[in-house]
Amino acid sequence: MKFIEKHSSLLTGVILILYFLFAYYLERTSFYSLLALWGSLFTATYFLFSVKKQDFSYLAGVSILFRLVFLFSIPNLSQDFYRFIWDGRMLFEGFNPYLSLPETFIELGKQPVNEAVELYKGMGEMNGSHFTNYPPINQLCFYIASLVGNNSILVSVTVMHFLIIAADIGILFYGKKLLKIMNLPVENIFLYILNPFIIVELTGNLHFEPVMLFFLILSMYKLSQKKWVLSGIFLALSISVKLIPILFLPLFFKYFVNDKTSFFNGTKKLIAFYLVTIATLLGTFIPFMSGEFLANYGNSVGLWFRSFEFNASIYYLAREIGYLFRGYNEIGIIGKIIPLVAILFILGVTFFRKNKKMQDLITAMLLCLSFYYFISTTVHPWYLATLLILSVFTKYRFPLIWSFVIIFSYQAYANTPWKENLWFVFIEYFIVFLVLMYELNIPKPSFKTKLT
Repeated sequence: MKFIEKHSSLLTGVILILYFLFAYYLERTSFYSLLALWGSLFTATYFLFSVKKQDFSYLAGVSILFRLVFLFSIPNLSQDFYRFIWDGRMLFEGFNPYLSLPETFIELGKQPVNEAVELYKGMGEMNGSHFTNYPPINQLCFYIASLVGNNSILVSVTVMHFLIIAADIGILFYGKKLLKIMNLPVENIFLYILNPFIIVELTGNLHFEPVMLFFLILSMYKLSQKKWVLSGIFLALSISVKLIPILFLPLFFKYFVNDKTSFFNGTKKLIAFYLVTIATLLGTFIPFMSGEFLANYGNSVGLWFRSFEFNASIYYLAREIGYLFRGYNEIGIIGKIIPLVAILFILGVTFFRKNKKMQDLITAMLLCLSFYYFISTTVHPWYLATLLILSVFTKYRFPLIWSFVIIFSYQAYANTPWKENLWFVFIEYFIVFLVLMYELNIPKPSFKTKLT
């Protein structure tokens, strides 16, 4: 370690080169090249963190520097950004992106936005044949990209890179503050900020989880300051980027209604918190609201439960049982059951677990969302970002391990046509469940660590 510490600048340079190769030379179908770069990045980053974790400013600086490598790159592991640009340009041209399908315009030979054909080909027929399911604040990010880059895909992509990097800087700033309030080591934030999975999957591939997580962490920070009105507003903005934080709403019950305050006062404050959150959330949707919007949006969200399958765990076992006894894929039935099971689990955690302290509340969020992903039909890699940031404020580290082994899911793209190898899926989840079971049996440690 002394050698590495002495040559940490050289190690930083090596990591920069690895990110450059990832950003500009890697192809998604080259799975083993992807695996080699991924393993090298995680290994090099581990050593850098180990020798520099007491130097907060250095790690913060290089974390931003690593992200800037991707600034002018076109994502090579995801094609979703083409739909982001399409939606943003639809807004720019005065269209409601929730009311039309890209394929409808293309089939009619119409081009409602600049580079329409190129964007449609880039997003793919599956994406182009479904109504958009990205909430309003996320759409605002797409619109900002169109304001600057309405005539250039590369410029639009660069603007979106800037937005995501800015959100991660915000997470770094407020995450550190929240860790201090919770009396946890501030270097924990680098489990997220410095993580190659976060840098590649979010900054590199333009998934907007950082914007969602920025508002979520800001909400938790304001709640820790007892500024629950601002907390509710920021929580609503987080939901309006990605819907997933809506699962956390019931978990606030015991945080507000506990033995530190009277039941009446706690309940009154909880209801007010919910009203602020719901009102703010509805306010972001009002500009798009119509009966047609509700039908299209509901159908689009429902498709994720009823039609899509990718990198699942418990669901795949349930699917095989369905094949065994019914002879066909039961996703239509299982997909309807999953939300109900998830709701029951969340309600159980809400009423039977003590969520009175901030760490207890965030741990409950982590456990509930993990359970939801374990039973889901689809778990795309970028979904793990929420688990990873939540784990920073808890004793659990299985999301950190998952962020490494999630790379096995990309083996599916090495096949033409696309096809999952369930052995890789098995290896991924076997490791994750093994670590989770180990951690669930560890006594809760003391976090009386001296802050840096």
